Amino acid sequence: MTTIALVALVAWIVTAGGGIYMLATWLANGGAGRRPRATRLPPGLLFAHFLLAAAGLVVWVVYLFAPRPLLAWVALVILAAVAAGGLAMLARWIPVYLARHIVVPAPTAGGGTTEPELAAARTPPERHFPAPIVAAHGLLAATTLVLVLLTALGVR
Repeated sequence: MTTIALVALVAWIVTAGGGIYMLATWLANGGAGRRPRATRLPPGLLFAHFLLAAAGLVVWVVYLFAPRPLLAWVALVILAAVAAGGLAMLARWIPVYLARHIVVPAPTAGGGTTEPELAAARTPPERHFPAPIVAAHGLLAATTLVLVLLTALGVR
């Protein structure tokens, strides 16, 4: 077990912590509720990103205990897919973060929707992600990807 592999594990775990925080924030603000908000993050992409990252982390831990080169490469491929999904979500999140609200059509007369409900519906759940958490998550994810690649290549 190399130092690079252990640092990759720590980076991956810290990155996962930021991801879990953002997922919890998204869920707490109506991201997957019964009354869907004006989210720009497709739930399928978000949950696939989370599940693939968790699966890759499990493969990485197995690699640390049974250092077979194939496991490092499998973890790297999974991590590359996770990164692609993360970049897609980042591209969708940036305009939401920069905008004050996403405009949704007003309900028809007699719809019974109150103004606070309309304001909540116009605010996507991902608008509540703190920019420093998003930035740290992305930078740590990139760091993890590089460290896993270096380990797979056999760099010591």
